[in-house]
Amino acid sequence: MPSRAPIERRARDVAARGARLRVTEAGDEAGAPLVLLHGFMVSHLEFDDVIDLFARRFHVLAPDLPGFGESEKPSPARYAYGVETFAEAVVDLVAAYGLGRSSVVGHAMGGTVALTLAAHHPELVARLVLVDAICYPRRLGLGARLELLPVVGAVLFKQLYGRRRFRRYFQEQVFAPDAAVPPALVDRFYAYFNTPAARESAYAVLTALLDTRPVVARIARIRTPALVVWGRDDRVVPASFALRLAREIPGARLELLDAGHCPHAELPQEFVAAVSEFLEGKR
Repeated sequence: MPSRAPIERRARDVAARGARLRVTEAGDEAGAPLVLLHGFMVSHLEFDDVIDLFARRFHVLAPDLPGFGESEKPSPARYAYGVETFAEAVVDLVAAYGLGRSSVVGHAMGGTVALTLAAHHPELVARLVLVDAICYPRRLGLGARLELLPVVGAVLFKQLYGRRRFRRYFQEQVFAPDAAVPPALVDRFYAYFNTPAARESAYAVLTALLDTRPVVARIARIRTPALVVWGRDDRVVPASFALRLAREIPGARLELLDAGHCPHAELPQEFVAAVSEFLEGKR
């Protein structure tokens, strides 16, 4: 059997709500558009193992949200980091590519952005996939609580958050213990995070994500066909939240995978199969 041709990835910069977005694009431009929105402290690279798989069926766009990856990292003094601003940036991205209605997959923070986009701009979202999304108030660990202390917390996060602690967080909290995620991927996340501008942007986002009440209020407004995908062993956002979210979004479907906080990185084949069936209306 002849092997499939490799998928070409293309990079483009887009102006979106006052910030430059770096967007990775793959797949046939005539295909159904699919936007992938990443989580906190990472970039589009968290979808590295699924972009090519999706691109065989869809026209994939995977932006680095403002403050992350290779996108611009404006000072919080002039840029309002937060879910609403990110959702509007995605609106500009969709317009720049002339996409119209698109399916949107959002992970963790990106799930919150995707949900907000679907609530505020339902005309732009054909189908919605929420992956281990940050939607409800949750108990924070000691490290996170220290980082949110006045004055001291900002110093801890912006200046003392080192590579070892970064790696430990991903190994012990984000990925399941038996996940075969390459350490080099986490190091790439850290390389983008480890600049003064990136740390300042990330801290602004961290504080903006604390109040989930506006997000909770938007959930009942979702009328877009939705799929909730979660890792059963998620230690960052518990799977009990998935059950609640699937109940509260009218008509939403639920898919639990044997993974931690990043099922798309831990079980890429299973993740793409489940999501593709939903996006193509087969389930």
